[in-house]
Amino acid sequence: MTELVVDYDPAWPGLFDELGTELRRSLGELAIRIDHIGSTSVPGLAAKPIIDLQVSVVGLEPVDAYRPAIEDCGFAWQADNPELTKRYFREVAPRRRTHLHVRRSGSFSEQFALLFRDFLRAHPARADEYAAVKRELAHLLLTDRSAYVDAKAPFSWDTIRLADAWAQQTGWQPGPSDA
Repeated sequence: MTELVVDYDPAWPGLFDELGTELRRSLGELAIRIDHIGSTSVPGLAAKPIIDLQVSVVGLEPVDAYRPAIEDCGFAWQADNPELTKRYFREVAPRRRTHLHVRRSGSFSEQFALLFRDFLRAHPARADEYAAVKRELAHLLLTDRSAYVDAKAPFSWDTIRLADAWAQQTGWQPGPSDA
């Protein structure tokens, strides 16, 4: 599948719902939250057609506390992921491209993803600006994924700064788990 930025697909929430339900059934109370995050979770936002899920757990270690349940749902642990604030899983064929991020409940990285998502949902004009940035940089996805991520970083950090101010003004808290 080509991973270029595409127009929002109204099927994305349903795809998340199916995955979230499957993961909730498998993980049970091990998952404190299961949320649809990333660009596909923001109505109207152009995105790479990859569903991002965040599973929040009490602690990242031991991985084997939740790994078998996630693997039973068709995902493989990416033990070599360099980001130490999460455990990362990817789809196993024939499952469609999916990124599954396991983060510690209440951690900055968990809250960052939820706040970023909720801010963009509440501010469609900012989401449109984000879509324009992503479309402008999409050509990098064909040759240098890291350059794409790095080039988006200033916009993302500026957005989280705005989101933090919005959270302070509104008393934002994450809503209930999506699954």
